[in-house]
Amino acid sequence: MARKRRLVIGVDVGTGSARAGVFDLQGAGHGCASHPIRLWKPQPDFVEQSSEDIWLACGKAVAAAMKEAGAKPEDMAGLSFDATCSLVCLDRKDKPLTVSPTGRHEQNVIVWMDHRALEQARRINETNHKVLKYVGGVISPEMQTPKLLWLKEHLSKTWFAAGRFFDLPDYLTRRATGSDTRSLCTTVCKWTYQGHAGNKRGQLESIGRWDDGFFRQIGLGEIVDDGYARIGQRIRPMGEALGAGLTESAARELHLLPGTPVGVGIIDAHAGGLGVIGATLDGEPFSERTCLQRLALIGGTSSCHMAVSPKARFVGGVWGPYYSAMIPGYWLTEGGQSATGALIDHVIQSSAHYSTLSSEAKKNGKSIYELLNDRLARLSKGRSMAMLTSRLHILGDHHGNRSPRANPLARGMASGLTLQDDMDALALQYLAAVQAVAYGTRHILESLNDKGYEVRHVLACGGGTKNPLFLREHADITGCRIHLPREPEAVLLGAAALGAVACGAYADIPAAMRAMNRTASTVSAAGGEVREYHDRKYKVYLQMYADQARYDKLMGIAGVN
Repeated sequence: MARKRRLVIGVDVGTGSARAGVFDLQGAGHGCASHPIRLWKPQPDFVEQSSEDIWLACGKAVAAAMKEAGAKPEDMAGLSFDATCSLVCLDRKDKPLTVSPTGRHEQNVIVWMDHRALEQARRINETNHKVLKYVGGVISPEMQTPKLLWLKEHLSKTWFAAGRFFDLPDYLTRRATGSDTRSLCTTVCKWTYQGHAGNKRGQLESIGRWDDGFFRQIGLGEIVDDGYARIGQRIRPMGEALGAGLTESAARELHLLPGTPVGVGIIDAHAGGLGVIGATLDGEPFSERTCLQRLALIGGTSSCHMAVSPKARFVGGVWGPYYSAMIPGYWLTEGGQSATGALIDHVIQSSAHYSTLSSEAKKNGKSIYELLNDRLARLSKGRSMAMLTSRLHILGDHHGNRSPRANPLARGMASGLTLQDDMDALALQYLAAVQAVAYGTRHILESLNDKGYEVRHVLACGGGTKNPLFLREHADITGCRIHLPREPEAVLLGAAALGAVACGAYADIPAAMRAMNRTASTVSAAGGEVREYHDRKYKVYLQMYADQARYDKLMGIAGVN
């Protein structure tokens, strides 16, 4: 008889797809698959999804990943979920409830990147409430309380009919197990839950507490009046086993066995942090000392920058500090850029040459990025490719600035445009966009280091890490070594690690990280004239933001920058 394997599954729901990965307990991947999910944009700044569509996509991704791994349901020791910090709305019978101006109940998820609640975020920030100290001083419209306030003010029928509001990872674990347990990660990072605070009476099963005064002051007193039943009365740490595991219906839909242990979930970027930051670097393991030298960069449509510290470090405009929101006992500082992969794709796809480039890539069996990188190499004629943009500069705040400006109303800018309109011009704009993303990362790193971090190692994962130009520009611009994980699907690995904790394979998250995190290669920063060039160009990057503020002032636009 064949010996039963001991495997764990991570399920990741991103902006465009649900993915699943099958891993062994040493962190090696055995199968991975994805399934697309639908996105609606009913009007500018509105981005919506369907929780039913997402759940069906999860089942298809799990089945395909298991097939690729040659795994059977009985091989699966545990699983967990990560997802974007999108807001899911259900009625009192746990059925989808519309969040859309279209009124369609199918559209019951406000996606993380949705910026409909700019006005609500502004008013919340004007309160200067003490809880804002733990979100970098300024709450973002991407967080959940502004979105809840928007629903109350603009879709009152939905507001009063809603039975539960979930962060997407918590919706997935609820769907899987039937347990209405919320994650310490989601509630602390996106809902202003105070994970470091003492419990209040009635919340003895939770770690930390909600702040009644905050919700009343911002106009969401109903949340307090119902004892937080709609947003979470039971808050537990990531990886803790939920209830009796998979319910029969969820097991059938995920093609697994009933009772399979499910761990409390996590936000997708935080799962990526768990998938990389615990690796041994230069012979030194993750510890209270070495953690200050490390930053996890999770790149995709947007980028997140995760750093942890044994003590709280308050960095203006950078989210957090969040207690135990990624690694138990550590304070998390979370930087971010609202558009990174989305910015680079926007620059490429907005060009009249995009269709030609796409056809050429398909014909040659290469990616669009490979073709553009090849073209840049030819244009550079043996010199550093970076220097091709000495007179072309981009400020990448096209979707606002998440960190460290904390300005959702910031805008993108370009300087040095000409009438040249060919493939070479597109290649240069693409390079300038990649550099803009890396300068944004440098700005975040400098903000962290000013508050006691000593970051010199960036552990990177996500879509951008498949592009050598993206990696090299980040290394050269930040001056850090960029470490790539052995397991390229590090976000899935982080979610799977929580499944490993849930099934008892590891005692806690740090133990799972030590066993499952490994690096594969390193990109080192260039010095000399390349470093000097980027130092000058970085000053241009900072000046462009200051210039934008001057333009707004000249136009009589107040309070934007």
